[in-house]
Amino acid sequence: MSNVLDQLFVYHPAPWIERDWARISSLPLQEVWLDSRDGARLFGWYVESRETSAVLLWCHGNAGNIIHRLENLVELYRLGLSVLIFDYRGYGRSSGTPSEEGLYRDALAAYADLTETRRVAPERLVLFGRSLGAAVAGEVAGRKPVAGLILESPFPSVGAVARAHYFGLPVDWLLSAEFNLTEKLRRISAPVLVVHGDRDEVVPIQLGQQVFAAAREPKSFYLVSGADHNDLYLVGGRPYFQRIKRFVVEVTR
Repeated sequence: MSNVLDQLFVYHPAPWIERDWARISSLPLQEVWLDSRDGARLFGWYVESRETSAVLLWCHGNAGNIIHRLENLVELYRLGLSVLIFDYRGYGRSSGTPSEEGLYRDALAAYADLTETRRVAPERLVLFGRSLGAAVAGEVAGRKPVAGLILESPFPSVGAVARAHYFGLPVDWLLSAEFNLTEKLRRISAPVLVVHGDRDEVVPIQLGQQVFAAAREPKSFYLVSGADHNDLYLVGGRPYFQRIKRFVVEVTR
């Protein structure tokens, strides 16, 4: 169960801001409500493109909410990709309190919405997990069939990040959350793309390289030179988005 320290150090949700986000973003945002297995009510957006049959399921990082991913969503939609992005429990408009198992259940509810309600075939579905969301996406990919898995700014585990910032001290012993992506990757046979910035001060690139080493083939690594943790899409620009689309198209053929 998530403890008090997890809420202080691991999860940083932002409350919802009521705006006409569809008009502001010029996106055809479809509001989505999901029911997680334990009763949490989750909110998300779905944007549907007719240019490709591929669908991206987006699992965001530990801070903010889906509002803060709108710029990414705009560019992905312009590239012709359909995307389902959702907020974990306790984030944005979603009910509940964040926990590791809870976030996994939430992502599985989003997967079920795509494959059962929207009838998206697993061979057309690619998971995108950013930072903490990489472990969430990895959990789903280890349990459900998918065409591919994109891991952006990933880390092997919460403990690995804690030790990188606290001079190797085992401060992770104080936390209940593990988000052990390395362990999950052992169960994943789908193609993997790891994306990382070489100036990431939150998750040092060495941790992303460890994730890449743990992944099974087929896999590829895309380095965004000069990028920190939160600006990969800004620093990477169009080549960054083109690399994501190329991976999605390749694995969903």
